[in-house]
Amino acid sequence: MLAHLKDEKLLLIAVVAVAIAYPLEHVLLHSGQMVALVGALVLVGAIICASMRVAHHAELLAHRVGDPYGTMILTSAAVLVEVVVLGIMMSNEASPTLVRDTIYSAVMLDINGILGLAALLGGIKHGEQAYNDDSAKSYSVMILTAMGISMVVPEFVPEGSWKAYSAFTIVMMVMLYALFLRMQVGTHSYFFSYSYPEKRRGKPQEVEPDSKTLSIALLVVGVVVIGALAEVMSKTLDLGLEGTGAPPVLAALLVAAISAAPEILTALRAAMANRMQSVVNIALGASLSTVILTVPVMEGIALYTGQPFIMAMTPIQSVMIFITLIVAAINLNDGETNAIEGMTHFALFATFLMLTFIGL
Repeated sequence: MLAHLKDEKLLLIAVVAVAIAYPLEHVLLHSGQMVALVGALVLVGAIICASMRVAHHAELLAHRVGDPYGTMILTSAAVLVEVVVLGIMMSNEASPTLVRDTIYSAVMLDINGILGLAALLGGIKHGEQAYNDDSAKSYSVMILTAMGISMVVPEFVPEGSWKAYSAFTIVMMVMLYALFLRMQVGTHSYFFSYSYPEKRRGKPQEVEPDSKTLSIALLVVGVVVIGALAEVMSKTLDLGLEGTGAPPVLAALLVAAISAAPEILTALRAAMANRMQSVVNIALGASLSTVILTVPVMEGIALYTGQPFIMAMTPIQSVMIFITLIVAAINLNDGETNAIEGMTHFALFATFLMLTFIGL
């Protein structure tokens, strides 16, 4: 029992944060802007602690099935965290561009940040790192299609037709994901795996039934805790940033970073172990899952509430997305990454951060 509690210290920190935050919510919201901002940052840290444990238990479950199923579980867990935080923040009258900016930030963070840094560090250590280029091509074309339908075309849809197009978007995202899921776990599952002949690969680690049940239970607890923390964090963050001149994308970047934090560590460990296939699956799989799963959920909320979100990307966002996907298509075309390719993506990530902090 004590060993389990020690293992779950990050989740316990998040639970304690919930127990403290709710009784003190009134104090946090009526003690000045600085107190609210500090409180929001502390709550963001607690949410990240909980999301790390959610990802850990998703990873334990993933070991039972191996790739590509395992990566699918990991990325789905990250998207679940993102959707929970987004849904709660939107219920608190957040910016109508929050969903769009979060998805955009997540794709920038996953492809340029995670993949770029992993390929850069892995390339410096190992030189060229091999992976299955079929996976990169499949992911890239799906990301481009999904973002084009849901975040580029809406710019040209008349305001009076948003409900019809929103419903169409939901149907298309579900169809795309259903087909991709069948491909990923069915006859084309070999697209998303890679055989490393120089290493003996052990069988996927088995998870004991009791451990499996415990992991599922703690994963659910973690998501509930994240939702509770997000409720208070959303209010304190809005108050803390009010009138500060902070860029509007900052809140979206925080949401994207919360869901991506566990993936960053997993991807970097895989790159340093010379397992680039896992990095590609995590980075591109997370990007695709963010677009193709978050969009229909949030569009559904928009249709239910009757309040449309602004999903069309700004011109600079569209340019950055297209540059990113073109660079990814070129870099991920030959089945090997290197430090130069990693640096090109990381340079794009640095550009994204610079544009964010100057308000673009």
